[in-house]
Amino acid sequence: MADRIYLCLAHMSESGAEQKYVKEAFDTNWVVPLGPNVNGFEEDLENFVNQNEQTKVNLDRKVVALSSGTAAVHLALIACGVKPGDEVIVQSFTFCASSHPITYLGATPVFVDSEAETWNMDPELMEEAIRDRIAKTGKKPKAIVPVALYGMPYYIDRIMEIANRYDIPVIEDAAEGFGSKFHGQVLGTFGEYGVLSFNGNKMITTSGGGALICPSPEAKNKVMWLATQAREAYPYYQHEAIGYNYRLSNVCAGIGRGQMTIVNDHIARHREIARMYEEAFAGVKGITYHKELSGMEANYWLSTILLDEDLKVKGEEAAYAEAVKGAVGGAAGVVHGGGTVHTDCEPNRNVEAMRLVLDHEGIESRPLWKPMHKQPVYQQAPAYVNGVSEALFKRGLCLPSGPMVTDADVCRIIETIKDALIG
Repeated sequence: MADRIYLCLAHMSESGAEQKYVKEAFDTNWVVPLGPNVNGFEEDLENFVNQNEQTKVNLDRKVVALSSGTAAVHLALIACGVKPGDEVIVQSFTFCASSHPITYLGATPVFVDSEAETWNMDPELMEEAIRDRIAKTGKKPKAIVPVALYGMPYYIDRIMEIANRYDIPVIEDAAEGFGSKFHGQVLGTFGEYGVLSFNGNKMITTSGGGALICPSPEAKNKVMWLATQAREAYPYYQHEAIGYNYRLSNVCAGIGRGQMTIVNDHIARHREIARMYEEAFAGVKGITYHKELSGMEANYWLSTILLDEDLKVKGEEAAYAEAVKGAVGGAAGVVHGGGTVHTDCEPNRNVEAMRLVLDHEGIESRPLWKPMHKQPVYQQAPAYVNGVSEALFKRGLCLPSGPMVTDADVCRIIETIKDALIG
């Protein structure tokens, strides 16, 4: 069998720029969560996110480098004034890092379903949720968190128009959408705050890490203060507010500085792989490739397909034959054992059969994110649904899309999928 193809892995620059900056950190003894690499990485990120291809106007947003994208969500919520008892509107079709920080603060996530074109937050349903929460609770939600699912831009113009009308700050979760654009403007720069992630499987990596795009130098300084344990200006440790240990390591930031030299190459490669998938599946009955819309430029962090419910795939009879006992795919981390074979919302049998076919051939794939409103941990949370995310979850599959995926790999993936079809 050929080498295993992973969903998305980081790729180091050929120039070794990452090693240069990391070595510099060790040589100068800056092996701490502060330092020249952190400052340089933030400057590189600011130069990148402030670009606007259409207007050529510098947006002058500021960036704070943090230990994770989850930390960025958490600090953005605090900066927007979210407190215990508040409600925050958040996209349901997403990874749990978009919603968990809301609960860290004792607030309640209010889940809003997706529209069928971008798969992201449905603006009309979002406004319905705002009106209904005001009617039910007597106060409006404290923030709105749309998510750039798999790097696909959301309808940010409509979301911002509604949010501004109700005077609710928007926190853009662009963790999967680093470098994606809406009408030439980088995601994460439209709302009050923008969240980025540099996990090992993202567009660029710092091995782990994230960043928060802030609207002003004052906002950046407050976030940096909160991220460094909220220490007051005294010659000893004085704390008058609760802070967090969320700053990025100078060593990890060195990796990020090297990655920024090839970020445009990474985005171009993801988009090239997307074109190959789109062309290959265009004539395959029963398979739909998810592609960007006019005015939107997706980074295609992950390429995704939908399988028609009546599409037949080899091995369907063996799908869900036994419960999963460990982490599925790559370095997926620790999972809690003891699960059952089925849940009340799961991918169709043909999707699971296709995942197993690909896995047998050494190709990692995964179902789409399971909607948060269908997660047991959030069964009591308010949810405004239209059935879109549940239907997509049942039919969708993520395909390998990273810069380590070669043209030959893409061809093997495509042929494996086609060969698995019956009829």
